[in-house]
Amino acid sequence: MKISAGELAEALRVIGACPEARDILLAALLRIEPLLEQTDFDVREQVTGPVCDALHVPAQPITRTLADGTVMSARYASKIARDFVMAAEALPDHVWEPQTTRALLALGARARHVVVGGAYIGDHAVLLARQIAGRGIVHCFEPGVENLALLRLNLASNGITNVAVNGQGLWSSSTTLSLTGNDCLASPAEDAGGRIDAISIDLYADQCGIEAIDLIMLDIEGGELEALRGASAFLSRPPPEAPVVVFEVHSLYVDWSQGLRAAGPVALLIAHGYSVFALRDYHSNVAMAGAPIELIPADDVWLEGPPHGFNMLAVKDVNLLDPALFHFVSGVSPKLLRHRSPGYHAPLYPERTSAGG
Repeated sequence: MKISAGELAEALRVIGACPEARDILLAALLRIEPLLEQTDFDVREQVTGPVCDALHVPAQPITRTLADGTVMSARYASKIARDFVMAAEALPDHVWEPQTTRALLALGARARHVVVGGAYIGDHAVLLARQIAGRGIVHCFEPGVENLALLRLNLASNGITNVAVNGQGLWSSSTTLSLTGNDCLASPAEDAGGRIDAISIDLYADQCGIEAIDLIMLDIEGGELEALRGASAFLSRPPPEAPVVVFEVHSLYVDWSQGLRAAGPVALLIAHGYSVFALRDYHSNVAMAGAPIELIPADDVWLEGPPHGFNMLAVKDVNLLDPALFHFVSGVSPKLLRHRSPGYHAPLYPERTSAGG
C-alpha cells in the first residue's frame, strides 16, 4: 500500500496533537539518532528533525523546565525551538549553545551591568539575570515584537525583575533600522524609513547613568560591528574596566577572506587591545556540563566549509579565563558537528556530550 506525503503528514499531526504520544515518539527519535550517525549525513537535519517538525504546528507554544528550575517558553518557529524540544536531558541546563551559555555564566558571575543585544526570548539573558539577581542588571535589546513578548513572558514566569527590557536595536548611533528575515534570523540594516529605533551602547549607558559594563553579548545577525562601534567608550577602557565581549560572526555578513583577525568586529576589538578567540560550540541543545570550553585564537581558526557562523569571545585580560574551565586549542573549526570530520568538528576534550548538534 502506498502512503502519500499528505497522509503521512496527517498521521504525524494526529500523534503530535496528543502530548503523551508525541513525547513517546520524540524519545524514540532521540534513541534512533546515534544509530544513524555518519560523516556527511546530518541525522537531526535530514531525518529526526523533520519528523519533530511534523509533530508540531508552526508557531506552536512550547515550554520546558531547566535543571535549575528556570521555565522557558518559545514558539516552535526555529531550529532553536526544535532542538530545545529535542533536548536529550529531561532537565537540560541551557536552551541553546551549551558552551556559550556556560562561558557567559562563568564570565558574568560577578557582573553589575550586562548588555545583551539580540536577546531573543531570553535564552541567555534569563539565566544571566537569575545568576546576578540582587547584585546586577541585564539590559536586553530585542526589536522583534513576538520575541520581545516571549522575553517578557519568560522573565515573568521566573519572577525575574533585574532586567531592563528594550524594544530598540543596537547600532553605532541613534538611528532607525529595518529587519530582513524572521524570528532568530532577522538581520538589521540602517534605514531612514525603518520602524525600529536603535541606540548606541554608549548613549544608552549615558542616559541610564551606567558607569561600567562588565559583559556584552551580541547576536544580531550582522549588526555586531555597528553595535561594537557604538560601545567605544567602554571598549577603550583598560583591562580591569573593559567589558568581556561575546559576539557572533557569520560569513554571510562578515568578510573573513583575509583571515579572521581582519574581519570587521574582530579587527575592531583587537585594535582596542582585546585578545579574541573563537568559541567552539554546538548550535543546538547538547549536554556539555563536564566538558571544557574550547577556545581557538583568532589567527588559528579552521574556517573552511559552506557559509557558517559561530560565537567569539574577547577579553583584555586572559587571566579571566579560568584554566579549569577554558582550554586553548588550535587548527580546528569552532563548529561542533556530529556529521562532519571529527578531526575538525568534534570536541578535543569530550568529557561529556549527548545527542544533538
